[in-house]
Amino acid sequence: MELQSDVGELLGSGAIITRMQKILLSALFTLPFLAYADGLPDLGDISQEVVSPQMERQIGEQSMYQIRAQKNYLDDPEIADYLNRLGERLVSNSNEPSQPFEFFVINDNSINAFALPGGFIGVNTGLIQLAENESQLASVLSHEISHVTQHHLARMVSGQRYDSLATMAAMAVAILAARNNPDVASAAIISAQGGAEQRQLNFTRDNEKEADRIGLGVLEKSGFDTRAMPAFFERMQKATQIQEGDTPSWLRTHPLTAERIADIDNRVQQTPFKLVADSLDFQLMQARINAMQKSPQDAVAYFKSALGEQRFGNPIAQRYGLVLALLRDNQNTLAASEFDTLYKQAPSTAAIATLGGQIKRLDKQDKDVLAYYRKALKQFPEYHALVYDYADVLLQAQQYQDVLKLLDEQIFVDGDNAKLYELEARAYSALGRQQESHHMLAYYQILHGNLRGTIEQLELAKRAGNDYYQLSTIETELKQYRAILDAQRKKTKAPQ
Repeated sequence: MELQSDVGELLGSGAIITRMQKILLSALFTLPFLAYADGLPDLGDISQEVVSPQMERQIGEQSMYQIRAQKNYLDDPEIADYLNRLGERLVSNSNEPSQPFEFFVINDNSINAFALPGGFIGVNTGLIQLAENESQLASVLSHEISHVTQHHLARMVSGQRYDSLATMAAMAVAILAARNNPDVASAAIISAQGGAEQRQLNFTRDNEKEADRIGLGVLEKSGFDTRAMPAFFERMQKATQIQEGDTPSWLRTHPLTAERIADIDNRVQQTPFKLVADSLDFQLMQARINAMQKSPQDAVAYFKSALGEQRFGNPIAQRYGLVLALLRDNQNTLAASEFDTLYKQAPSTAAIATLGGQIKRLDKQDKDVLAYYRKALKQFPEYHALVYDYADVLLQAQQYQDVLKLLDEQIFVDGDNAKLYELEARAYSALGRQQESHHMLAYYQILHGNLRGTIEQLELAKRAGNDYYQLSTIETELKQYRAILDAQRKKTKAPQ
């Protein structure tokens, strides 16, 4: 296939391509599955019984392009970082600890979590809020991790002829839509199935008990309270009784039956009781979601009431939520005062350090802001929110070379992070280097699955400068992405 045969040429173009290899390979080998649905080189036939881990990952990546474009995808680096740290702890105790995982958040009050092929796991904010403790949240993640490590989604298509991995990606996203809005999504699922048998949805239902059993082991090995799993499942069942009654049974991919809960409970009774304290980060992120989802005025009133009553919750987390709510309500002076109290009470955490930086930035005359962020990043070098805020402060201070150095270092270890490319584009633009700015925005767009936007930025980059090396790289990429877009158009126009 010409599209893939040019990869060697693409990767041999120079240093910038070396830095971008991961993102380009992901785009070049994932997007074509959407474009070349009928022209894939023998990915499977009627006797195909195994979906390889590589295929699972590609299905998941294609699904994520669509999910990240949805309005309810929550692009909050602090909640995402917390969820990924918790998830990584669990994955390390699974039967496939080397399997890559990405945990992400959907801003939706319905109680749901779901696994996509290849290790992509989404959690609704409603489920995070419903959890009474961190072990309960971990129990749901361990269950979803087990769906991935047991390859249930791969088994779901075992023996089927799938002429396109994109069909599976579309199905995965349709199932996600159905869980949140069954009436709207039914047509999408029927379309995505393309004649596939109904049992493809039912198959995952048969694996729930296995995911419970494996997940329970992961939970125990990771040091969490195993009794949290049946307790939370009962809590979810009570909270979703009305919702489940209105949902067609064939869409209930996680049926919570009394028999299933009893089975888990019986297993739990055989393990010793273990009291596990919540992490402060769990409590902070619950407060963060509360502060984010309520109106600013309601959030301020809620946290003030919680602090005043002093009867429930962690006062550190409540004050953290109050500061966030006050900032949203533009009560900056009071927010700074409450943060001073919080800072004296709280242990050193990345979330509170990030909030401290945001408070310092309110004072435009504060000359210690850069020093504050340098010190905070030494303590928490992998905390994305701190990195983004520090880069923004450097941009405002017109320290463009410093910000480019920071972002290059981050991209080297986190090359799939679209936000880093967007920040780098701002730095290049400020330096008047428009060709490089548009080039970085092209990477930003492809990581969001926006092929047309990628091509548009590459075309702008091509017109913005005359550096031979840069132009050669850009033209090679344009050739690749235009080929994908042309194939997509042909596929759309082809008779079904």
